[in-house]
Amino acid sequence: MYKRKTPVKRNPIKKPIKKSIKPHKKLDKAKPLPKLIKDVQQVFNKYIRTRDEGMVCISCGSDKANQAGHWISVKQSSALRFHEWNVNLQCAGCNLYLHGNQVMYRVGLVKKIGERAVAELESMYINNRIKKWDRTELEDLINKYK
Repeated sequence: MYKRKTPVKRNPIKKPIKKSIKPHKKLDKAKPLPKLIKDVQQVFNKYIRTRDEGMVCISCGSDKANQAGHWISVKQSSALRFHEWNVNLQCAGCNLYLHGNQVMYRVGLVKKIGERAVAELESMYINNRIKKWDRTELEDLINKYK
C-alpha cells in the first residue's frame, strides 16, 4: 500500500456568520404562576412562624417547632393551602418524618381553635378541594402577609 508522507490539508467550509437576534422585551414581566405561588408560600410560612413564635409544636408539644405544617396537606386540598387555621407551627419530626402527625395535629388544633372551627375547616376541605389560584389573588396574599 502506498502511504502519503504529508497529510492532505483541507480547507474547512466556513459558515456564514449569523447575527444574533435579540428577543423582544416582554411588555409584561409578570412572574409565572408557579413562581408566584412559591413566593406566597414563603411569605405565608414566615407569617405563620412569627404568629406562633414562642409556642410549641401543635402535634407533639416539642419546643423545637420551627416549621409551618399543614393539617390538611396541599396535595389533598389546594384551596386550604393559605388558610390560617390549617397551618400551624410544627417541629421537623412531626412535619417531615411523621408526615404531619395528623391524629395529634387534630387534637392540638381542637385545643387551639375549638371543635366548631375544626369542623368548619373539615367541611371546607370536603366542599373545595381544588383551587386554581389567579395572579391577583396571589399578589393580594403577598401584600397581606408581608
